[in-house]
Amino acid sequence: MRQLRDEAEQFDRDLLEYALDTSDPTTRAVFAEDSAALIGLAIALAGIGLHQLTGNAVWDAVGSILVGVLLAVVAVILIDRNRRLLTGEPGSPKLHDAAVARLEQMSDVASVRFLRLEYIGPKQIFLVASVDLVGDDAESSVARRLRVLERELERNPYVMDALLTVADPDFEDQ
Repeated sequence: MRQLRDEAEQFDRDLLEYALDTSDPTTRAVFAEDSAALIGLAIALAGIGLHQLTGNAVWDAVGSILVGVLLAVVAVILIDRNRRLLTGEPGSPKLHDAAVARLEQMSDVASVRFLRLEYIGPKQIFLVASVDLVGDDAESSVARRLRVLERELERNPYVMDALLTVADPDFEDQ
């Protein structure tokens, strides 16, 4: 029984995390609005119920005020989340690690020295990376190899644009 409860709590956390962290503003807005509607209904029911039980209209007014506060909080959360996406929010650490792994799987890439992912739309990222290439080709050959690698990355429907550069051999950080 405890395991089932733990799994349910993990699912709830994952659903809420997904809804708030997704780059799709429609999914986030629908989730937030529907959640606020359900919570607002419960608050309104409690306010009206207490008004009916006590005969005191203050409970109905308090319920209305709480619903208004709930809607304001949801609006602020949505505004902040969308603002972060509009101003160039970087990809998550999981996404960063997946992109590094994908780049390092490419036969022409020896290592990834720098990677920046930025959301540019719902489920769409812009990838900028500095990579070490295998071998020691001439500059014109390197440029062609980089363009081929970029096009290969862009075949992924979530990567809208990829920009690869040759890494400085003295640069160490990713």
